[in-house]
Amino acid sequence: MWKDYKLEILYKDDSIVVINKPSGLLVHKSMIDRHEIYFAMKMLRDQIGVWVYPVHRLDKPTSGVLLFAFDSESARLMSEQFKTHTMQKKYIAVVRGYTDEKGFIDHALSVKNDKIADKNVSEEKEAQEAQTEYKRLATVELPYAIGRYEKTRYSLVELLPKTGRKHQLRRHMKHISHHILGDTKYGRGEHNKLIREHYNCHRLLLHALSLEISHPYTKERLIFYAPLDETFNSIFKSFDWEDFTQNMH
Repeated sequence: MWKDYKLEILYKDDSIVVINKPSGLLVHKSMIDRHEIYFAMKMLRDQIGVWVYPVHRLDKPTSGVLLFAFDSESARLMSEQFKTHTMQKKYIAVVRGYTDEKGFIDHALSVKNDKIADKNVSEEKEAQEAQTEYKRLATVELPYAIGRYEKTRYSLVELLPKTGRKHQLRRHMKHISHHILGDTKYGRGEHNKLIREHYNCHRLLLHALSLEISHPYTKERLIFYAPLDETFNSIFKSFDWEDFTQNMH
């Protein structure tokens, strides 16, 4: 799938480069997916002919804005903004049920160790504080029965993580029983099956829509937007949410 794939470059200058990472692609080599030979860092390096340094990460099934630096100092300066939360990330997701119009999830998350990479690490770690703000953008009711319900309801939500814990958004939405569609780890199988069978959707419906951050040297405030992929656009069309694609910025 990735052999001749060209990554979509959203921004590039002498210090940083920003791409729209597709769903299903690892950011960098991982002990968990040792069989994988394609990952964004290497593909981008081969595509532009320059070594790149990852500044942050996105889960493999999540798509959207992903930032790299061209040298270790630029990467360090940019990473600092993630640690101090002076940058802003905005995600969109399709979740089960009708959420509240807006809400704030303040729910500590246990540290998730990788079974392979962290096999010698003690499990005894305190849960880390984690906060996510969300806003409902749209809803849909579909004529498909699941369980005791004759129809199925979904919401389109905007998610603003205030902390950066592993799988935070996916775990937080599960915590409030509005699981993200297509999530095979934290989601609901019957809903994942429904969107696969009726809407040909085989991905996690979570997308890093935008990143606002200061340039490491000019200090200029930059905002990067990542367009939705074909699957997301198809879902929006099926759910009659196309108007929202015009207003997402």
